[in-house]
Amino acid sequence: MTPAVHVRAFGPGDGRPVLAVHGVGGHGGRWKRLAEEFLLGLKLVAPDLRGHGESTNLPPWTLEQHAADLLSVLDSQKVSGLAVVGHGFGAAAAIHLARLAPQRITRLVLLDPAIGLEPQDALNRMPPWPQVFNTIEQAGEWLRGQWPEVSLRDVAEELETNFYQTSGRWMPRYSYAATTTAWSEMCRAAQLPPPDTPTLVVTAARSGNVRTQFLQACRVTMQKQVDIVELDCGPMMYYERPVETADLIADFVGR
Repeated sequence: MTPAVHVRAFGPGDGRPVLAVHGVGGHGGRWKRLAEEFLLGLKLVAPDLRGHGESTNLPPWTLEQHAADLLSVLDSQKVSGLAVVGHGFGAAAAIHLARLAPQRITRLVLLDPAIGLEPQDALNRMPPWPQVFNTIEQAGEWLRGQWPEVSLRDVAEELETNFYQTSGRWMPRYSYAATTTAWSEMCRAAQLPPPDTPTLVVTAARSGNVRTQFLQACRVTMQKQVDIVELDCGPMMYYERPVETADLIADFVGR
């Protein structure tokens, strides 16, 4: 495995392995609660994408590079075939991985996939400057504003695992350049999963990430190989609706 990619694992060591890919600004630790409390029997292999968490900040931060990094994770785990769950930008990276190495991926679960976004919409939503806070309490207030439907417990854990102090100020543990590039990558023309890879797309009703054109293209191209489900939640569905999200993942991966 590329040493630059930091990998976490949650769940039983002998559980069925599933690669779990976080979204923009996130980290592999965000899958911990879902794995340990709701996805019993599955082992989530959860890397930090390049430019995020404890992985290298070195560019490039393209979807192609993320896919290559994820393939190196599979090599390190000595897994010949497994399901991949991707959230937001991580779903776009998962699609690119499946297209890069279709023989290695058995199924795809795309949680609120952010791909093929309208450029103006992406520009409006991306942070216009790095997030810097004088205190961790200020960081918490900002995060609660970003995640109004996420529990205080999960917000507190995010503050502990994904924020750090430097020169007396607090910042999220990701490269601003990498996340800015990610928003640009999400505006690229949407790539579809390989047509013979069974795929579950779970959209968030109150997110606005998933383009109607993407869903239509999946239906036309993949036909019976794609299932599309909507949850009544915001984009952080595995925090907001963990039971429903876990049930969908477990059912689809176990088929």
